[in-house]
Parts: sequence; structure tokens; C-alpha cells
Amino acid sequence: MTTDLLQIKGLSVEYDGDRPVRAVDNVSLTVRRGEILGIAGESGSGKSTLVTAVTRLDRPPARVISGNVLYQAEGREQVDVLALSRAEMRVLRWEHVAVVFQSAMNALNPVMRLGTQFADVLKEHRRLRRAEAWLRAGELLELVGIPADRVRSYPHELSGGMRQRATIALALACEPELIIMDEPTTAVDVVMQRQILRRAINLKRQLGFAVVFVTHDLSLLVEIADRIAIMYAGRVVELGGARDLYRDPQHPYTRGLRDAFPPLHGKRRTLQGIGGSPPDLRRPPVGCAFHPRCHAAFTPCREHQPPKIPVGDREVACWLHDISKAQVHEPHPEAVQ
Repeated sequence: MTTDLLQIKGLSVEYDGDRPVRAVDNVSLTVRRGEILGIAGESGSGKSTLVTAVTRLDRPPARVISGNVLYQAEGREQVDVLALSRAEMRVLRWEHVAVVFQSAMNALNPVMRLGTQFADVLKEHRRLRRAEAWLRAGELLELVGIPADRVRSYPHELSGGMRQRATIALALACEPELIIMDEPTTAVDVVMQRQILRRAINLKRQLGFAVVFVTHDLSLLVEIADRIAIMYAGRVVELGGARDLYRDPQHPYTRGLRDAFPPLHGKRRTLQGIGGSPPDLRRPPVGCAFHPRCHAAFTPCREHQPPKIPVGDREVACWLHDISKAQVHEPHPEAVQ
């Protein structure tokens, strides 16, 4: 059996309008069984659009214009998620792929008790009777550190951290092979964030599912991810092992993200923000989308979009790593540091 659980190939997503916006541009990624793949980038980089397209939770005016999303369930044939019928998607979601959204209060129905929301999923996908479903709901809540008797609580009766943990428990209801977490800790404080992450990692080790973890916090991903994909203006600009990518970023944007967060260990250092703003994707710049903000930009960056270039065991979309062009056009001295 292949180790690849999910393969995203050449996926592009646009938002229709007077001037279409290419929010995801020719993205290719692989999620391996049992791994944690982190996806990081600023707001508007295309992270959430990517995962909603992969799970087919996108709504108009968003539309997939090209690409494939191939899913290989254990013991089954590989399927293209984008070609599945609505009935087939109902089976894929929850049973094979589950999503934890960033807004727990919006993800949970405010007028239904927790147990009822768990029971709806379990009765549909596991054919459990009501009493069995409520009992299983209590067990799932205990998995994430919430007392089983809170199944009778409404979402507003729980703290923000408990609501977020409840959504993780709900995602685990049908024991999926892949859980997509879209910024699941943004609405909680730092202490609760660490508790939620610790609980999620322990569950991942216990149950063996893979995780796609979406966040803007690169320093957080270094602690939990096996590999990290950095997105900018809808494209993956760097992909590699988490610790190597953090220790020695090869794309100027990755370096800027890393230096914008305080280090978790070691000496204190001056933080350096990334100058300028993300591009207006209705009128994207010619060439590399990052070049107007990049201290290392040189002539090819302003003329052509860089391809993915292998750098050791990484892929980097940056002309600095194209030897033929870098020899002809000298980059800024800081670019090679």
C-alpha cells in the first residue's frame, strides 16, 4: 500500500467576478499516512481556500478550474475527490476525512446540545441508536479532556477552549484517516492553545490519523509538523522538513515569516517584519508575486514566475536557486546569507 494518503496535483481555484481572483494557483502537495503537514502563510495567501477546495466545501463564487485531488483510503482504490458524486462525498467526509474549523462557536450549532450534534453524525455514518450514540459522544469528549456529562451542555455553556476541543472530538467521531485543522487555536489564549495542541498530538499518536494543520504561525508548526508548505499569493513557495525549513529557510518569504515571530528558545532577538502588503490578486504583479516586498529581488524576479527548484530535499519557488540566472544577474548581497 502506498504511503501517500492524499495527493493534490496542479490545483487552481478562482473566485468569479468582474475581475476573477486566482486564490490558489497550481498547487501540488502530498500528505503521507500518519504525518502532520503544516501549511503556513499570511492572511490571504490561499490556505483556507486550498483546504475547502480539497474537501469540496467551497461555495460560489469560488470554483476549481484545474487539477486533481487523489485520495487513497486504506484497502480501497484511489479516487479523485473532485469527481465524486454528492452521495460519495457524504461517505468520504467524516468517515475518511474530517475538518476542524477555526471558529468553534460557528462550527457548533448553538441551539443543540453537544450530544445531539454527535449523535447526528454517529447515527448517519455508524448506524448507532440514540442511546449508543450519546454514550459514544461522552467517550469522545473524554478523549479530549472534557467530562462525559457535558454531552448535555449547549455550546455557549462551554469555554472557548472546551468548544474547540469539542470540535476536535466531533471530527474524530468516525475515526477518519485524515483530519484537516484550519487555524483551530486562533480564538483561544496561549495557554489553552498549547493544551489543545498537546491533546491533538497525543490523539494523533494514539489513533494514527494524518493531519493537515493550517496556520499563520510558523513557530507553532515547527513544534508539531513533520513537513511545512509555505504559501504566498496562492502558490507554494517552499516545501520541506519542518526543522530544516525553520533553521535554514531558502525562500526570502519563509525567512521573513520566521523572523517576524519571537523565538521559543535561545537568545532574544529583534523581530523583523515583512515590509509592504500582500499583493492584490485581482491585479497580481508580473513575475514572482513576492518581488515587490523582497530585499533579494533581481531582474528575473520582475519578469517571470519562478518554477519549483529542488534545493536538497526541499522545493523552492525562487530564482535565487536557478544558477544560470543568478550568475547573470547578481542579487542583493543579503539574499545569499
